[in-house]
Amino acid sequence: MTIIREDAFKIIDNSIKAVLPEASVIKALENKQFNGDIVVIAIGKAAWNMANATKEALGDSITKGIVVTKYDHAKGPIEGFEIVEAGHPVPDENSVIGATKALDLVKDLTENDNVILLISGGGSAIFEKPMDGVTLEDIMDITNQLLSSGADIIEINTIRKHLSAVKGGKFAYQCGKAQIYSIVLSDVLGDRLDSIASGPAYPDSSTSQEAISIVERYKIRISDSVREVLNIETPKKVENCETVVTGSVSALCEATARSAEELGYNPFILTSTLDCEAKDAGRYMAAIAREIKDKRRQGAFMKPPCAIIAGGETVVRVSGKGKGGRNQELALAAAMGIKGIEDVVIFSIGSDGTDGPTDAAGGIVDGDTINRIKSNKIEPEVYLDNNDSYNALKASGDLIITGSTGTNVNDVVVILCK
Repeated sequence: MTIIREDAFKIIDNSIKAVLPEASVIKALENKQFNGDIVVIAIGKAAWNMANATKEALGDSITKGIVVTKYDHAKGPIEGFEIVEAGHPVPDENSVIGATKALDLVKDLTENDNVILLISGGGSAIFEKPMDGVTLEDIMDITNQLLSSGADIIEINTIRKHLSAVKGGKFAYQCGKAQIYSIVLSDVLGDRLDSIASGPAYPDSSTSQEAISIVERYKIRISDSVREVLNIETPKKVENCETVVTGSVSALCEATARSAEELGYNPFILTSTLDCEAKDAGRYMAAIAREIKDKRRQGAFMKPPCAIIAGGETVVRVSGKGKGGRNQELALAAAMGIKGIEDVVIFSIGSDGTDGPTDAAGGIVDGDTINRIKSNKIEPEVYLDNNDSYNALKASGDLIITGSTGTNVNDVVVILCK
């Protein structure tokens, strides 16, 4: 492995460690006073880590709790907590079971009791209870259509909130008069609280008309009964919840910059709101790398050794039948743009360790990636068009495999230039 690739993996490791939620959850609970019963509801990909930190902070004062997380994301039992693993990015029966169990825990609470609601990305799929008139199959089908359409996460969650009985502020209503303290690990650009995990305890800013417009814009097939439910407005006021955000993609970008600087690179955060198509983002990052290496543009931050950093969440418009995710697709597109260029690496990684429906967190490419792919009798352009970035990058040895990281604060893309 080259030095520059070794540096890339050190940056990945250090950056993820810097945004793990445990320390920030414990800090958010410092100096908080809770009277009455304390019920802990943890949902999302980082739910286990957040719940474990809460147990460490509050100990036996917790009355009862539940963790609802993605499959293979729980790391063992937590005393006093039930653990349910469920589907992502498409909900399944366990998503409904987990939400139903959580609702059972809060249904008899009074104004003297407390709910600590731990929210992280992925909660929109992992935590689900359909509205009356909507089936789980409806939500699964619509989610699949939206994920393939190129709709962004805000648009997808707008639909989810209107079809769910626990999203868009509705879970807060189910808690009655109990006081909710919500600790949120953000995976949404701009930290929109009504969209992170589809805002189960936050007033919804989206409208029924917006939901219908999204359906029409992306030509989503829905039944008449689903359309009727979409026309029901979500709560616009939630008065029993206090919320604190403990992590975000901005923190991930800053951690990446610190790690790169420690390794001798001049860091520059280009943006923390990257939200275009993955292929376009990959081509754009490759274009920046070419400019740097051609010495056409070398300002203070673009003079090698440098690290150009972009955080956010791209989208994939699925037209093929391959296997991949937005980070892998971005990396494969970038590889085409830096073919033959030495001393450049571009990597794109999901901070949760999962990129799309794969076991990869993302991809890391260099100037020889395309040659390695072609040596396996694979045409990268064909695989990119077929949304088959996973198999192309697997052939070149350029997948990033981390396993579940325990956090979820969007994605980060980095150009390293020596």
